[in-house]
Formats: sequence, structure tokens, C-alpha cells
Amino acid sequence: MSLYNQIAGRSVERLAALSDGVFAVAMTLLVLDLHTPAVEAVHSERDLWLALGAIGPRLAIYAMTFVTLGIFWNGQQAQLNHLAHSDRSLSWIHIAFLFAVWLTPFSTTLLAGFTTYRVALLAYWLNILLLGTLLYASWVCAVGSHLVNQDMPAHVSTAIKRRILIAQSLYAAGALLCLVNTYVSIVCIVLVQLNYAIAPRLPWRRKV
Repeated sequence: MSLYNQIAGRSVERLAALSDGVFAVAMTLLVLDLHTPAVEAVHSERDLWLALGAIGPRLAIYAMTFVTLGIFWNGQQAQLNHLAHSDRSLSWIHIAFLFAVWLTPFSTTLLAGFTTYRVALLAYWLNILLLGTLLYASWVCAVGSHLVNQDMPAHVSTAIKRRILIAQSLYAAGALLCLVNTYVSIVCIVLVQLNYAIAPRLPWRRKV
């Protein structure tokens, strides 16, 4: 059994391929819950505009999750790119991470259907927390098990861990705002995403 554990799950390429597939499926599933307005309910341009407006908030939540998955995909790829090889323990942590990815369409549908309910918002945030926790655990495992490239600069590890911790702190702050209003909380989460996805590289961000 110990010999099997030594040889199992060592391929970073296979792990990356599995991750790409799960992310692709999760991102695709998001759009399947979006439906065009019913033809029977639309009789004019105004009716169509109103119907599209009604879909708008739901579409925004699904777009928010799409960006979230994109951020976490980039985060995982940044880790995998620095691995010399994997092992059984690290592979299972990444599989657990992909389970959290697999849950995102459910938590998104829950939030889209119950946008004004704090429970739905907290369930969505817990999904993000699980993603971040497992991504952080995977990097700690990789470094602790000496699976990273030997020529990797020391600051890379610090930057990866700092980025995850700061992002999760900001997400948590956004989730807490649901005590005020769930829409305020959602806007805050979107701003966090924009910061990590498209914000310009300000001087303080070069260290993250």
C-alpha cells in the first residue's frame, strides 16, 4: 500500500486536464439555467425589454460566478505551473477543490432564486470559502511535500498564499454585509472580483 501511495497521482498534466474539464463543465452549466423570455408573454418591444430587465439580476449573478470560476481557475493554474510533480495527497486535495467547483452552479442557482435571503448569500459565500481554503491547502501541501520546482523563487510561495488570504478576507467582509442588505453584499463581492480580474496593476498589487 505504501508503494502504491508513492507512485499514485504524480502527473501534474493529468491533474491539470481533469481540472480544465471540471471547470469547463461548471461554467457551461451556469448558462443552462438561463432561459429566454416566454414567447407567449411578449407582444411588443416594450414587453421584451421588460422581460429582459426581469432576467437582468439573475444574469448578473451567473456572470459573477463565471468570473469567480475564472479567478479560481487562474489561481489553480498558477500553482500547477510551479509543480515539478504531484503526489497522492496533493491530487486528492485538488479533487476536493474540484468538488467545490462542481458545487458552484448549485450555490449560484440558490442565490439567483433567493437573492434577498441571507441564507442563500451565505451558502454562496461558503462555496467561495471552500474553494479558497482548498486552494490554500493545496499550496501548503505542495510546498511542505517539496513538490514545487527547485528553481522557484522564494517570493512566489509568499505571493500565492498572500493573494488567497487577502481575497478570502475581502470575500468574507462582503458576505458580512448581507446583515445590512444582500444586494450590498453582492455588489461588494463583484467589486472584489473586478479587483482581481481586471483592475490595473497598482504599485501595492505588485507584491500580491
